[in-house]
Amino acid sequence: MPDKRPRGYQPQWRPRPATLALLAAVDAVLARYAEQVPLTVRQIWYAVLSDGVLVKEERTYKRLVEVLGMARRSGRIPWEAVRDDSETAVEPVAYTGPEDFRQVQLAAARGYRLDRQAGQADRIELFCETAGMVPQLVAVAGPWGCRATQAPGTTARRAAVGGHASVRIMVVSDWDPSGIHLFTALAEDVTAFAAADAPGVTVVFERLAVTEQQIADLALPTAPVKPTDHRSFTGTATTQAEAIAPTLAAIIGEAIAHDRDLTVLQTLLEREDAERRALIRCLT
Repeated sequence: MPDKRPRGYQPQWRPRPATLALLAAVDAVLARYAEQVPLTVRQIWYAVLSDGVLVKEERTYKRLVEVLGMARRSGRIPWEAVRDDSETAVEPVAYTGPEDFRQVQLAAARGYRLDRQAGQADRIELFCETAGMVPQLVAVAGPWGCRATQAPGTTARRAAVGGHASVRIMVVSDWDPSGIHLFTALAEDVTAFAAADAPGVTVVFERLAVTEQQIADLALPTAPVKPTDHRSFTGTATTQAEAIAPTLAAIIGEAIAHDRDLTVLQTLLEREDAERRALIRCLT
């Protein structure tokens, strides 16, 4: 059977009234979380679920996938508003000539930055169960110099090399048996790595999201615990981490800021600025 899905741009797409209503809801989500764009399809889905536009069923997710696809092909929604995590590309570095090379180095100098965790009492890293959310964590944690990852196994080693005696790993995972057991397994695994790689480093784990309190406070959508999952779990319902993604930036920012010595950070930023200016002068 031939594949009937549309190919290329679809400028003639004319959505039906029900689809227009869904697109209006998506527009509202993208506007509300403009600072976190791009969002994954699932993050948009959870947002419109919270707004009461769709019900939490697999068919509504599939419908949203199709609608977003056509909306992007038609130009109704910008391509860059939705994150495509399945795309992987590696392009060789090349220059048009010496001047192009100099401009690239100049651009690099303008982006010069120091390790913004240097001098702090402990090193902070973020772990996220969902790959699609990592870029959003980076957008918030990056200015503080904090790494966001799905694989923090060498965290303790990085902390030791950076001169930190302790490291805090802030975790974002689903509120369900898998997410809870992942948190426990992660703590045990990284602590074991630390004992071998950096025995002098203390590792502390903190669950940033999702928590039962957040589910209640933010009225996050829930689903029953799978009857086939017999692992211990104190919750009465489950919530995926992507449901909290649009509001996660504030949670992360507050948690990091609370742990930072802002005087130490300000001194480092002033040094960073002076060194950046010196580099730029050398290249202009």
